[in-house]
Amino acid sequence: MKTNRFILFFVPLLFSIGFIRPATGTAAYDEEEKGTLNIVDHGEKYDSLIAVWYKENMLESYDEFVSDFIDIDVDENYNPAEALPDSVYEARLNMLATVIQLPYNPVVKQYILRYTIKYRSMMNRILGVAQYYMPIFEQELDLNGLPLELKILPIIESTLNPTIMSRAGAGGLWQFMLRTSKAYGLETNSFVDERFDPVKSTKAACKFLKDYYDLFQDWTLVIAAYNCGAGNVMKAIKRAPNAKTYWDIYEYLPRETRGYIPSFIAMTYAYTFHKAHGIEPATPPHPLATDTLMINKMMHFDQISSTIGIPKEVIRALNPQYKIDIIPAKEKSYSLVLPMTDVAAFIDHEEEIYGKDTLYLKQLQSDQLSAAKIVSESGSSRTGSGAATVTYKVKSGDNLGAIANRYKVTVKQLMQRNGITDPRKLRVGQVLKIK
Repeated sequence: MKTNRFILFFVPLLFSIGFIRPATGTAAYDEEEKGTLNIVDHGEKYDSLIAVWYKENMLESYDEFVSDFIDIDVDENYNPAEALPDSVYEARLNMLATVIQLPYNPVVKQYILRYTIKYRSMMNRILGVAQYYMPIFEQELDLNGLPLELKILPIIESTLNPTIMSRAGAGGLWQFMLRTSKAYGLETNSFVDERFDPVKSTKAACKFLKDYYDLFQDWTLVIAAYNCGAGNVMKAIKRAPNAKTYWDIYEYLPRETRGYIPSFIAMTYAYTFHKAHGIEPATPPHPLATDTLMINKMMHFDQISSTIGIPKEVIRALNPQYKIDIIPAKEKSYSLVLPMTDVAAFIDHEEEIYGKDTLYLKQLQSDQLSAAKIVSESGSSRTGSGAATVTYKVKSGDNLGAIANRYKVTVKQLMQRNGITDPRKLRVGQVLKIK
């Protein structure tokens, strides 16, 4: 009977926080109302990269992770005695001045225990690299008038690995799907994927989050939609009359999303109070003080490394958006981030660095790539000759905010030109008049 009671208690908890979940593609995730557009396709990615990290770094299989959680009291790597009284966790969360609701409950507690006790090595690494990325996130969030607490989102999304790709194809710190990244102005071609650019992807994420807030007017709903898509959140709201926050629609959300906000709250706690738990940041993988130069001629990382002695691994770490160590500055300039201490050396030896292009780019210059233009995957979707009238045919995953951003118009202008009264009711195949 004791075993049965144990299973009856823990299995529903596992479902509620998302550690037991249906595979992507089940009705719970992919159900869409006929004729209704899923506002942005960001919700196509449902796999948790933190769960992937557990699998690849701590456990032999995901099944072992689930059983490990169920047998939490007998896991030799987990000491329940290290857990603090509930009143301490709750009081610390209440200390945080935030516009985002951060309530404490048993589900949140389970995540706090993981981040502060069970997976401390993951937190060590995250805190180390966060010393570089957090100033970038905070600056852009502040410039856009967004809550600084949203800087925790890319930790949940990517564990601050700028080049990570999910199984569903979402990439970068903020885990943009390719189609969504195009809509928000990020470039992708054979040489560049700006989803991996820490600054540009953060700028795009801020626009994305602002569009979601315009839609939901509540940050917990915005964060939930970031995980499972606006369509799933809107359907959950329809099923919960008078719902205003994530907690009002909790039981109607996909299972993984039920654990997403608790995970966000717990990571906010762990990041803020890590010192109280004796968790120290690991050494950052590259210098924290950097500067940005603009490059106006195609350049290989080896041209820089061989001239002024910066390890190529450092250049890669600071410029993760370049796929094959080449800055494709042919028709426009591209950014190059270097350690602050090496910027002067680059400027002093700039002519020598550029002069090595025939040495390090000769294969590129001699084969068929030398004649091929960099074909962007983020091309225009305009129809017609591009003269007087510009139209756009709505695709699955589009929303008015992203379309307006692409064509440099306002949402209000799009609504007026197309007689739209509800921005949520776009239809796939609908033709919008842009200009």
